[in-house]
Amino acid sequence: MKTRTLLKPLLTAMLLVAAAAQAQSDKVVTLRVHHFLPPNSNAQVKFIEPWCAKVAAESAGRLKCQIYPAMQMGGTPAQLFDQAKDGVADIVWTVPGYQAGRFLVSEAFELPFMGTSGEKSSRALWIYATKNAAAEYKGVRPLVFHVIPGMTLHTTDKQVKTMADLGGMKLRAPTRMATRMLSALGATPVPMPMTMVSDSLAKGVIDGAMMPWEVVPTIKAQEIVKYHSETDPAMPLMSTSTFVLAMNPAKYDSLPPDLKKVIDANSGQEVSAWAGKVWNEATLTGRQAGIDRKNTFYTVPAAEVGKWQKASESVAADWVKEVSAKGYDGQKLLAEARALLAN
Repeated sequence: MKTRTLLKPLLTAMLLVAAAAQAQSDKVVTLRVHHFLPPNSNAQVKFIEPWCAKVAAESAGRLKCQIYPAMQMGGTPAQLFDQAKDGVADIVWTVPGYQAGRFLVSEAFELPFMGTSGEKSSRALWIYATKNAAAEYKGVRPLVFHVIPGMTLHTTDKQVKTMADLGGMKLRAPTRMATRMLSALGATPVPMPMTMVSDSLAKGVIDGAMMPWEVVPTIKAQEIVKYHSETDPAMPLMSTSTFVLAMNPAKYDSLPPDLKKVIDANSGQEVSAWAGKVWNEATLTGRQAGIDRKNTFYTVPAAEVGKWQKASESVAADWVKEVSAKGYDGQKLLAEARALLAN
């Protein structure tokens, strides 16, 4: 009788613990996802929303995203990385290079004339960044690294056909390496995030912008510019930007093991390659906006692009020196990046 009396509260406690554990496992976790582009952007519609939908499906609805586009949670695009680090947002999608000089090792992929494809380069970037740039991403959990499939020059009143045409033109530069490249080519680079480009073009603050096709219709740049200068597709990409989808580590650690597995399954090398493929496809859609507007297109031939490559060689050389001064083997990093991109 006494044994039964002792077992009863113990059994009750065990049942309460089991019930609490079950309730925890059934709990829906909302992930606050923050980024800097509008809700109709390729980034949200073709990448972030499908990623969130896949995570929701694979978690049986226990993980869901609340997406905050266009910096709706406050701050600037340059602050997104630290918002993930500090827990202001659970997940962010951003350009690390918006914080000039902070992500030196990652900048190897933003050097002039490196990659050839968004998909291929994004897979290579995951391998390179997780091996060599882990210190730069300390404080967040990278889920996806990707690049865009190159930049195009979009100009308002002057068509760019040769390097001489770039002389003195004020052109938006997306990254620190692009800034140095435009300067080496004779242009006057004006660094700015994408969110400022349309207004700057319309007001004549800049004569044009170096940016990918996929954002052109998002910011309606095709309605402001008249000319689009592309480089020969057989040549390496003139320039690109690196992106990261990063998660707050404390939020990840708070998830039960099965939900961590869902996040893990939607992270990594192949998911990064998928992101690059999304941007490859978006290039065609963005380019169509310029065609529909009847803007003027020009493809810079390989011989001329070769001159641009030669003129911008100093950008890679200076990067090697800068990274080496921070204790890295800059030449080795550059060779590794090029080898990965060539595979």
